[in-house]
Amino acid sequence: MAGKISAASARAHTRKSKQNSGFKLPFGMFTTVSVVILMGFVAFAYQAIQPPPPKICGTSDGPPVTAPRVKLSDGRHLAYKEHGVPRDEAKYKIVFIHGFGSYRFTTIRLSQELAEELGIYMVSFDRPGYGESDPNPKRTEKGIALDVEELADQLGLGYKFYVLGFSMGGQATWGCLKYIPHRLAGAALVAPVINYWWPGFPANLSKEAYEKQLLQDQWTLRVSHYAPFLTYWWNTQKWFPASSVAAKSSAILSTQDREILSKIPRVDMAPVTHQGEFESLHRDLIVGFGSWQFDPMDLEDPFTSGEGTVHLWHGDEDLFVPISLQRYIAEKLPWIQYHELAGSGHLFPYADGTNDAIIKALVLGEKREG
Repeated sequence: MAGKISAASARAHTRKSKQNSGFKLPFGMFTTVSVVILMGFVAFAYQAIQPPPPKICGTSDGPPVTAPRVKLSDGRHLAYKEHGVPRDEAKYKIVFIHGFGSYRFTTIRLSQELAEELGIYMVSFDRPGYGESDPNPKRTEKGIALDVEELADQLGLGYKFYVLGFSMGGQATWGCLKYIPHRLAGAALVAPVINYWWPGFPANLSKEAYEKQLLQDQWTLRVSHYAPFLTYWWNTQKWFPASSVAAKSSAILSTQDREILSKIPRVDMAPVTHQGEFESLHRDLIVGFGSWQFDPMDLEDPFTSGEGTVHLWHGDEDLFVPISLQRYIAEKLPWIQYHELAGSGHLFPYADGTNDAIIKALVLGEKREG
């Protein structure tokens, strides 16, 4: 009879209908959803690597200004602290440059006795982004040298002055020797941090020294050098350990360092990074271990007439900065007065008497024997 459907045909039709009834996403819509998910991931990743804006001192959401400051020609401010005899009575005037994770209060101490005996004035200042000095997103190794020069001029230190840089401040001192040598009466680099990518180092020597660092520090420096845009993310992520120095790990302290830390007076370190860690700690890593505009081992003696001296002090048990690289620099630059201290770590300038020895050798132009 026409119009009748067999039972077998009905069952086949039912099975086919069930097979085709599942929801299928049209190809165009699938592509759109994939793109949206990818864009969301990229946006999340981009957000994760972006540092928060700094909290500028003196602004509505920033810390208050409590220190004397000078205003630089580009509008930034540098906060400073004075030590020793009054500057208008001083015979010797020193600009002290602090290290990583420090500020104007963490200086190599100038004893009042030595200051008065020789007539020494010293000014320490917060490097850009630290303490109460404005950040400088365009900071370079040249820029900090020009900051030192402008600070000295605004304080009236005279045409010639001394610079003394400790740890990461030593890198800024190299910058002064390169860019403002004509303004210097003398310079001291104390346990100066080096850059493993300075081209003057033999590749095998820098590689050997680099691999002596803790693995987490090797990665921190590697990120800062090769992928500086990831520096903030690397130092704030929680999956892997980042800089041991920023974390104040005891693993990088020598025996002497531990003894010294137990004796030196405590300083309030909270203001060091109260404008934010990116424009202080992280910017230090990016500049200090990035590609420099010059190689310190190409420098020439700025005091060919003997009117000043350059000193490099280092401890042979320094776990922050390998001694092998300082020895190489001293060999390459024989005009540097090199002082190697046996049994000393990174914090040796805070050992009793060492601080005055460093400052005295600088201002008196003392040369090593032999």
